Amino acid sequence: SSTLVTAGIYLLIRFNMILNENLCLFLLFVSTLTMFMAGLGANFEFDLKKIIALSTLSQLGLMMSILSMGNYKLAFFHLLTHALFKALLFMCAGAIIHNLKDMQDIRFMGNLMVHMPLTCICMNISNLALCGMPFLAGFYSKDLILEVVSMDFVNIFIFLLFFISTGLTVCYSFRLCYYSITGDFNFYSLHSLNDEGWVMLKSMLLMLIFVVFSGSMLMWLIFPTPVMICLPLELKMLALFVSMIGAWVGYELAKFSMSWVSNSLKFYNYSYFFGFMWFMPNISTFSMNYAPLALSYNLFKSFDQGWNEYLGGQGMYKSLKNSSLLVQFLQNNNMKIYLILIILWVIILFLILLV
Repeated sequence: SSTLVTAGIYLLIRFNMILNENLCLFLLFVSTLTMFMAGLGANFEFDLKKIIALSTLSQLGLMMSILSMGNYKLAFFHLLTHALFKALLFMCAGAIIHNLKDMQDIRFMGNLMVHMPLTCICMNISNLALCGMPFLAGFYSKDLILEVVSMDFVNIFIFLLFFISTGLTVCYSFRLCYYSITGDFNFYSLHSLNDEGWVMLKSMLLMLIFVVFSGSMLMWLIFPTPVMICLPLELKMLALFVSMIGAWVGYELAKFSMSWVSNSLKFYNYSYFFGFMWFMPNISTFSMNYAPLALSYNLFKSFDQGWNEYLGGQGMYKSLKNSSLLVQFLQNNNMKIYLILIILWVIILFLILLV
């Protein structure tokens, strides 16, 4: 997921010279909204894989938006660092789901730090890299992107969406952290949670080294001369400040009892709207699928299971069965039938003779 879904963005980075101003504006608008939507949707989600997938979507929006501002090197830099920590995050999630006997709901997890310490350490560090924790891989690219946005001439709408989306990223990361790594253990009392899948752990620990050190290494490689950032203290600290607020809100929301009692049912329409990615499946999938599926269902019902079946396969079978039953009945060597057949034969012979 972390490398394959970025293929489109990589293609746009390669062809960045053909993006004109109007297209860039449109791309900027769509990508910041995507980033915001995915970040908001992940906060309403309870499926571990969906949260990480929505997080990937959010980061794709971030790459896309900085690319549409004309900073293709920065977009590529974030693509690489994101690939590293997101790959580690997916591996950790896979290990956890496998250990929990294919359970993906984060409400069943909790306090996994006790049972799977190494996996949880890897997951925690990759989560922090995703949040832009200083001096991890994600920090170098994410912080630079936010500072470049702060320096650029963007309107307040895009500016706010950028920083709110960053806050939401940290928010769902800490929510995930609370539900899976800390909190109460919510799985079966008889479980086989262990941290001894060394095939996974070797790869995860190797990735961990990259997650910690690759940000600075790639920074040296991609930007041989340091990027000049000239900002007032308030804007310089804003990214860190937003992240801290996001972390606090995420942790507080996870601890609220609103997720224990089904309080979300009180504002069900809102949670449905945000959790369903702003009705995107309704617009794109369901509305496109409904007409052809309804048509094919009616065809199937009236044609395949209707007249076609009655006159075709089943009808032929019925007529053949009836005729074979008649032949079998005649060939059963029954005395009555034998005599009737002789009489019939005599009558036919008599008729022939008459003619």
